[in-house]
Amino acid sequence: QVQLVESGGGSAQSGGSLTLSCTASGFSLDYYSLGWFRDTPGSGREGVACFSGPDNRRYYGKSVKGRFTVSREKGKNTVHLQMNNLRLDDTGIYHCTTFANGCYDWAFDYWGQGAQVTVSA
Repeated sequence: QVQLVESGGGSAQSGGSLTLSCTASGFSLDYYSLGWFRDTPGSGREGVACFSGPDNRRYYGKSVKGRFTVSREKGKNTVHLQMNNLRLDDTGIYHCTTFANGCYDWAFDYWGQGAQVTVSA
């Protein structure tokens, strides 16, 4: 049974930083991919970041590339999302998610309840 537990997020000012973490159970990240999507008022649902467990490659959505970094905690089924240079339009609910087809087509499979990220001016 896949379970995803998110932590972190919260509030920050524009230009600031926040971190999200996700611990997964029910599968091994060595063989699957894990990452994040978000639901925002302005853009709806969009893929944010994906960590590919089999080859350790990282993929990002266009709007966060260069600002956000996804990483895996060594030897664990835990990924972190470091969010820097936050913008007002990063505000939303961030869900940890598995991917049905790896990181190739942003096909979200299982996801957690979500963590709120609020960016203010």
